Amino acid sequence: MHRIQRIAAQTVTIVLAGTGLNTALETAWRSYPQLTASERGAIQDICYGTLRHLGKLQAVLGLLAPKPIVIAELRTLLLTALYRLEYSKAAPYAVVNQAVECAVQFGGGHVRSFANAVLRNYLRRREDLLARVSACDEGRLSYPNWWIKKMRIAFGPEADDILEMGNHQPPMTLRANVRQGGAAEYMQRLNNAGLEARQLENGALVLAKPVAIGRLPGFGDGAVSVQDAGAQFAGPLLDAKDGMRVLDACAAPGGKTAHILEIADVAMTALDADAVRLQRVASNLERIGLRARLQVADAGAPETWWDGKPFQRVLLDAPCSASGVVRRHPDIKWLRRLSDIAGFAIKQRRLLDALWKVVARGGKLLYVTCSIFEEEDQQIIAAFATCHANAHILGGMPGRNGLLLPANDHDGFFYALLQKS
Repeated sequence: MHRIQRIAAQTVTIVLAGTGLNTALETAWRSYPQLTASERGAIQDICYGTLRHLGKLQAVLGLLAPKPIVIAELRTLLLTALYRLEYSKAAPYAVVNQAVECAVQFGGGHVRSFANAVLRNYLRRREDLLARVSACDEGRLSYPNWWIKKMRIAFGPEADDILEMGNHQPPMTLRANVRQGGAAEYMQRLNNAGLEARQLENGALVLAKPVAIGRLPGFGDGAVSVQDAGAQFAGPLLDAKDGMRVLDACAAPGGKTAHILEIADVAMTALDADAVRLQRVASNLERIGLRARLQVADAGAPETWWDGKPFQRVLLDAPCSASGVVRRHPDIKWLRRLSDIAGFAIKQRRLLDALWKVVARGGKLLYVTCSIFEEEDQQIIAAFATCHANAHILGGMPGRNGLLLPANDHDGFFYALLQKS
């Protein structure tokens, strides 16, 4: 377990230095190829949990060690140990001993004694420490203060509940392939396999407990895919019909591309600027047994990839802050900066303006983000409609002007369907 604790701390250190969690974990797997599946799972749990509750953990550590801890990895070692003490089922004495042994590498006996004192002090003073950190917003909610302020301005009394939702572990949600029987039939297959699930109104299936994808009946044959319930609205909202030319402009990793192809027999073109990520689209389609024209390209520069033939349907799943999916990507909370939002908005406007040119008259474009910040959502669409007289807003998600807020059963998304007159 010492190795698990050490590698988890190393990985969190890399994330807090500016690297995405998925990339940091991939680096760890390459660096330690001898890790077993259970060890990888334990490391992943510690990393996700530490980042999910980082605001609280940092506040606690600040009370236990008021002077700055200059060794970055020692600091993250203590943060990951505090996470395990507070949220895991591991025996406290074992967590402390493992962290203390790992701390020796940072300077010998005095560092070992310091780590031991910090963690044992936490165990003695736990209730008082947690009460004190709960009095500050960042410690209680585990988001940066700028994020908390922004949410409260936008959502008022609901803001704290929305933020808290982002600290929950997400459910494992499935999309049954309608070409292979659909949700009702797949529910029966799950029952036969001893897996409990429930069906949501949009057909998404939520497992009672997450399982390895190898346990999902028919996964290898394309009968089912793992996809958040909120993301499963995209395919039906796009309203693609058999025979249409369809473009998925920012396609990777391919969940929405595959869903559209499951729903209708269309001539699909899937673009992505990242060749490695586009390969994931290819892999997803191969597993499901569906085909699309895949092309590495910048969707915002149609002159480099478009053949001049208009598309009846265009899906723009735009790059964004990902503020609606932080429970699946807790590193986002700590890697994003307030100034990033304006940068994403510039990219989104560029993509919308460029892709509107390839939409056929009478055709539709579905604008999607996994953000809940209005600068990337309602403001983008309102400004676009003002500047394009032939753009008509047909709607999106019912309720909050196209916004689907994070909830127990789904992440947060924004949808706006535009038609070209």
